[in-house]
Amino acid sequence: MSTSPTLQPGCIMEFLQDNQPVTAWVLDVQGPRLRVFTAGQRELKLPVSRVLPWTGPQCAAGSSRQDMLDLLRTHNGRRERLAEAVDALEIWDLAQGEVDEAEIGWFASLVFEDPNADQLAALGRKLLQTKTHFKFSPPAFEIYPQETVERRQEELRKAQERERLVGFGQVFLKGLWDAFCKRRSALPEPDEEQTARIRDLLMTRLCNPDDRDSDALWKTMTQGLPEDQHLALFLAQAWGIVPPHFNFHLCRAQYDWEPDWAEPFAGAVAAQKERVLQGRQDPVAEIVTIDSATTQDIDDGFSLTRGDDGFTLRLALACPCLEWEFGSPLDRAVQHRFTSLYLPEGTSHMLPEELGTRFFSLNAGQDLPALVITFDLDPEGALRSFAPEIAWVRVAANLTYSGVEKDIAGGTPGMLPDARDLAHLLRLARIREHAVIMDQPDPRVVLQGDPGNPKIGVVQTESTPEAQMIVSEFMILANKAMGAWGLETGTALLYRTQNITLPAESAGVWSEPTDIYRIINNMGPSILECEPRRHATIGARAYAPVTSPLRRYSDFINMAQVAARLTNRGRLLDQAELENLLPLLSSRAELVGQVQRMRPRYWKYEYFRQNFKQMRWSGVIVDPGSVLVTIALPELQLFLKAPRKIFGDKIRLGQRFSIRIGKVDPLSNEIKIVEAWEEE
Repeated sequence: MSTSPTLQPGCIMEFLQDNQPVTAWVLDVQGPRLRVFTAGQRELKLPVSRVLPWTGPQCAAGSSRQDMLDLLRTHNGRRERLAEAVDALEIWDLAQGEVDEAEIGWFASLVFEDPNADQLAALGRKLLQTKTHFKFSPPAFEIYPQETVERRQEELRKAQERERLVGFGQVFLKGLWDAFCKRRSALPEPDEEQTARIRDLLMTRLCNPDDRDSDALWKTMTQGLPEDQHLALFLAQAWGIVPPHFNFHLCRAQYDWEPDWAEPFAGAVAAQKERVLQGRQDPVAEIVTIDSATTQDIDDGFSLTRGDDGFTLRLALACPCLEWEFGSPLDRAVQHRFTSLYLPEGTSHMLPEELGTRFFSLNAGQDLPALVITFDLDPEGALRSFAPEIAWVRVAANLTYSGVEKDIAGGTPGMLPDARDLAHLLRLARIREHAVIMDQPDPRVVLQGDPGNPKIGVVQTESTPEAQMIVSEFMILANKAMGAWGLETGTALLYRTQNITLPAESAGVWSEPTDIYRIINNMGPSILECEPRRHATIGARAYAPVTSPLRRYSDFINMAQVAARLTNRGRLLDQAELENLLPLLSSRAELVGQVQRMRPRYWKYEYFRQNFKQMRWSGVIVDPGSVLVTIALPELQLFLKAPRKIFGDKIRLGQRFSIRIGKVDPLSNEIKIVEAWEEE
């Protein structure tokens, strides 16, 4: 049966418009183009190529417009009814496997004995609708095989689900936004599937705002809502799926805050402890530690003797890498965490707490394995020699910064004053190597009351400069020594570098905000490398951090390298292997480090937001600027900028002002100074 178009005036034909068949009356044939009249009472010009491969019936060419319209509507209605009765899937069952494609007449022979024009058109319409089983490739229809049909049915199902989700989601998210803005609005109730899908979308956009897979859906569902970078957070908070003050930096770093992250590794932890205890030895030294009273992960201690010939210093560093299984699920989890986080709302430890705060932590009264570095220094603190070893030590006491400060101030002779003297000599030697030391207040953000809506306070940590100097100088000595040891023994290590040139006058100890700001502006960041380079502000030619293996994975790796070289046991990476590992470590260091940088700042800004109406803050001008002035708030360790006109005409470096804060947005790190008064 031929179904080729025979087009002349008065012929009823069909063409596709917006993917739907339109019934039309041929008014005129002009070569490759037609002029037609549609059931919608429009005249159009069409190329013949747009005519669908079923035509007819042929009617009187001179019919009136009303007659044409009546006939078009009659045939269109008949075709719609006929199409409803056609079973396209039954036709596909009959055709599938017989031919790959066929024209409409072949399909009609499977259904009708002598099909007329309306039956052909109805069948064609139904096949056009059944896109999961047929593809229209004019003038024929391709017949999809079974596997293609199944795939397209799944695609169609997902598309329908998405369309349904988008329609509901637009209304639902608009309702959430109204709720966030404290506007009354009816919030539709999602079903279980919609709840899961919208929740997943919000959390994806909240934790990974650059996610490409969800981008199109997100833009469609949030049409009409503000284009705010924190929109997903606001909507999630309005819905109650995240709490107020939600730390989205944690989820963007994919960092599991709760200590139960380690529960799946309980067996591996127990096995490591057992292996370590099998190698227990008699302690080679008795040490003390110095930390804040709240420290749980104590990773360094020392003993010191002083004689006429100089100092003998033994530093003991916790050694959690002993009997560690690198490449294990536990190792991968710890590597992913990369560092412990110390935030105002609490602490999350890098290692399982059973290891990091108990078994390997240098807690008083315990015998523990450690990297022991014995230093021989002359009376001026110059290093004559040092020797590292893996050994066991006994922890005699856990001292606190404040307690040590009081003991030293009391003038009682003994190890602590000697340690203070040695630390002072070490610091002077570093300054001669152009070290830069910042002596600044250490404000502590305190959260009180309801965790969902805490009252924010800022308290100044007790000043303990002598005790702090002992710990910092001894740790720097250890990291410098192990950097040199790595070069000497050919042991691949990770080095902390800052290969910049600072003016010679930058060397020293600085406490004035103007000096600190000036020097910070000349400083570059320190980075992690496999090649030893100078660390300018520390004053070290090679600096390999090993002193915080309970808290930082880079120190953990270095400790493992040292232990493997000293004991000939465990994994020892060569330079190439360490370099292959470095990109992953640097990436994790940046992501997790951003949490440590941004979260305390968020709480400081929240402190401003809670108190800006009743408080003023004292600051120091550190950069007068020509347009913007930079003012330091030392007690909060913040630098803020404001237009110069707020501070008056005459502004000088070091001038003190009392400022009043206006609008504060902790999420966006935005704060506005609205008034400033010069202090006497």
